[in-house]
Amino acid sequence: MTDQGLVFKGARVIDPANEVDAVVDVAVQHGVFVDPASLSAPEIIDLTGRVLAPGFVDMHVHLRDPGQTEKEDLQTATAAAAAGGFTTVVAMPNTAPVMDDPDRVRELLLRAEREGGARVLQTAAMTQGLRGLKLTDFAALKAAGAVALTDDGASIQDASIMREALIQAAQNRMVVLDHCEHAGLSGGGVIAIGEISRKLSLKGKPVSSEDVMIARNAVLANETGCPVHLQHVSTAAGIEIARMARWAGWPVTCEVTPHHFCLTDEAVLTQGANAKMNPPLRSEQHRQALLKGLCDGTVSVIATDHAPHTEEEKSRDIAKAPNGVIGLETAVRLSLKELYHSGLLELPDLIAKFTIGPCVVLGLPYGTLTIGRPADITILDLDAAWTIDVTTFKSKARNSPFDGWQGRGKAVGTLVGGAWVYRDC
Repeated sequence: MTDQGLVFKGARVIDPANEVDAVVDVAVQHGVFVDPASLSAPEIIDLTGRVLAPGFVDMHVHLRDPGQTEKEDLQTATAAAAAGGFTTVVAMPNTAPVMDDPDRVRELLLRAEREGGARVLQTAAMTQGLRGLKLTDFAALKAAGAVALTDDGASIQDASIMREALIQAAQNRMVVLDHCEHAGLSGGGVIAIGEISRKLSLKGKPVSSEDVMIARNAVLANETGCPVHLQHVSTAAGIEIARMARWAGWPVTCEVTPHHFCLTDEAVLTQGANAKMNPPLRSEQHRQALLKGLCDGTVSVIATDHAPHTEEEKSRDIAKAPNGVIGLETAVRLSLKELYHSGLLELPDLIAKFTIGPCVVLGLPYGTLTIGRPADITILDLDAAWTIDVTTFKSKARNSPFDGWQGRGKAVGTLVGGAWVYRDC
């Protein structure tokens, strides 16, 4: 970006935070949004026929860095994010070593400033080593830059420890993100319990393993006053509990992933381990409940749970292969295909799930085009045709159940702090 700034003209500008949906000029200079009239000789970018929105935020990403960089690293993950339309990613703490130490959080954030394309924000572990037993130093982790607390992938099983964690998180004005799973009820299940698990003779996970913990967390959030964000909700009852909590005014929010609202457990029959994740894909009844939650506002966030693995790992027998699929380069495309072009959501409502939704949960200054805020932008072409080809991904990983899918509508440009990090427009 030049010192004279940039002015984007001709685009349909959608900023749900400010209830803007109109063709207006948007200007950036020195890394922030400015009044277009304040610039004397800016560079003009014609975006006629495109959509300009605040930079999209993915609040659930596994960077695998440090410790598992054969799967993904800071550079490849942020390049994948930018290409997929995301200007900010929020990293989970289950790295090696775990992000339970303030120095590790600081080091990662400093590296991200040097090496990253998209912005990287880091969460911190609630318990040491993600073992669910001894709480970490929340105040020190916040001071180091952690934006939230989570034992993602390893939900605290002891309700009394979780309650104390919420009390301390509230004292430190931090939000808790939780992967809701009762380990005893999951019992080593591989996929969702049901017709498909029986057909494949695989041990299944019951919906109760998720629902019990969602209910527990909602009750504890209300009692302690600590905001709790329910990660990757996949069940009908989970959505209903979140809906009741929202109506009651409890500090509970939730997210869903594209793989859960696009697929059912039948995908395991054709995709094998590339359709294995936690929580698992479930039946059509549950998928429809997620869609309803997206439409009525119960679900305020779409997140990817981007979980890269090597091809060797995912080629194992499904019972032994690791959980997780990648999503940074497919989420926006799939959401436009399945939610917007299908007629389920109006475009401003969909964009809100990627912008103001996650930013409200985490208290971030992004997700809006407000003058003075960081100039993060996502540009969409609603009619651009695409075919997903995992071999072209900027991510190191290829573990996607959507290879070969076709549709239209994708991100064609992303800017972070007014600077291009991906451009195809």
